[in-house]
Amino acid sequence: SPLLTSFFFFFFLALLTWIVVMIYYASLSSTAGAPNFANPPTVIVMVGLPARGKTYMSKKLTRYLNWIGMPTKVFNVGEYRREAVKNYSSYDFFKPDNECAVKIREQCALAALRDVKSYLKDEGGQVAVFDATNTTRDRRDLILKFGSENSFKIFFIESVCDDPSVIASNIMEVKVSCPDYRDCNKTEAMLDFQRRIECYKTSYQPLDPDEYDRDLSFIKVIDVGRRFLVNRIQDHIQSKIVYYLMNIHVQPRTIYLCRHGESTDNLEGRLGSDSGLSSQGKQFSAALARFVEEQQLKDLKVFTSQLCRSIQTAEHLGIPYEQWKALNEIDAGVCEDMTYDEVKEKFPEEFALRDEDKYYYRYPAGESYQDLVQRVEPVIMELERSENVLVISHQAVMRCLLAYFLDKSADEMPYLKCPLHTVLKLTPVAYGCKVESISLNVEAVNTHRDRPEEVKRGPGTLIRRNSVTPLTSPESNIKKPRIDDLDEAPIENLPVASLALCSPPHLPLALTGQVSSCLGSTHLTVLNAVLLSLPRTWGFDSF
Repeated sequence: SPLLTSFFFFFFLALLTWIVVMIYYASLSSTAGAPNFANPPTVIVMVGLPARGKTYMSKKLTRYLNWIGMPTKVFNVGEYRREAVKNYSSYDFFKPDNECAVKIREQCALAALRDVKSYLKDEGGQVAVFDATNTTRDRRDLILKFGSENSFKIFFIESVCDDPSVIASNIMEVKVSCPDYRDCNKTEAMLDFQRRIECYKTSYQPLDPDEYDRDLSFIKVIDVGRRFLVNRIQDHIQSKIVYYLMNIHVQPRTIYLCRHGESTDNLEGRLGSDSGLSSQGKQFSAALARFVEEQQLKDLKVFTSQLCRSIQTAEHLGIPYEQWKALNEIDAGVCEDMTYDEVKEKFPEEFALRDEDKYYYRYPAGESYQDLVQRVEPVIMELERSENVLVISHQAVMRCLLAYFLDKSADEMPYLKCPLHTVLKLTPVAYGCKVESISLNVEAVNTHRDRPEEVKRGPGTLIRRNSVTPLTSPESNIKKPRIDDLDEAPIENLPVASLALCSPPHLPLALTGQVSSCLGSTHLTVLNAVLLSLPRTWGFDSF
């Protein structure tokens, strides 16, 4: 009938209109195959000649961002290059006229960018650090295009240093011991690396804040922090990065961490409170004073909490000390001044929840370890800008500080061992921190509680109290190169004979697996949803 025909006509017309509208809105919410993030991931791009401290800053910054809860990884292009070229011969590999080697280095950079994309889109990453020289505008423009197509924010960190003594020190401390120079003596390695730097100098184009790069977000770190130039900071993460970089330094120093002396509440196994030292705690205070005197430390700073037991421990030192409220012990809330047995009896559910995930658990009306990390962040900044420091704090606080310096995960942090009457001596080294445990031979109770083995681990129901992005495990902060699973040959149609031109004839050049010269496969993902079933493209379409 005409009525039925009209019904079907308008039904199909409405359906077609709905499909067109859905496709239109989907195109608005997708840019080059990338989702529109409310807070887009950030790619930190290192810039600068070799031996300028880029990798040092990359690793240190990654450790800090992970510690404050921003999942971060380093993608070091040098590691990708070493994966592709198994044996390094000489600086000839970095000459700008070595066309074969230039192609390999470019493809290693593209492989690293591919992994950056995977980490930020598929693996829950929030920040990726692209650690390479990135000394040319062409390379940086490529990275900017990559960021634009994937809706990533790009932030550049350029390290500029012309002090020969600093450069030589960096080469001797770090570079001569890297895998490239495994079988070389230090003098030969030093000379070769200096020639490698000269290869990069011929094409180096620094960031230009006045003309070419005036619209980019970046910080220039000049002469290892003597001066800074900051340009167009866009968001909270970038401001945190700038703040952090302006506080770190590379001067030799020692950081001493210890807990207060044993307190009367420690003897009874009570949480929190503000009790004074026991007789053995007072002995430790005197022993600590003797220890500090023996170290003969120049301009030693001493930080304590505002709690009685921490202040009493510092009084024997005969050194002025600063009291930090941020160093106070974790607030146990309604469980304050109770023993673990009393907590288990009175609040069995809370006791079980804390065992389930100690980092995220927050005491009712109290704090979690996650809260504590945010509280002690200013202390970390002060420790980074200081030289020799002694921090007298408490068990949970000391664990947070130690987790930062030793790059420990959120899962490990609440179970780090920080015994009473023991000093931990931390000595920052090139890419980490050396720790030495020194017992002052004064007996004390053991307040450490091991992780219950029978408890199921994981955040579980604790998410109801915590919504901040969790720390990621730092076990592999430097992303492992994936040269062996790319789509196409690293250099198409390149004869084996010409491959040897990248290095002397005696050098076996091993290119493992597959590298795509453009990373250019487009992947189609169909999202099946009740109201939205639309294709979205993913890939490096323009590379």
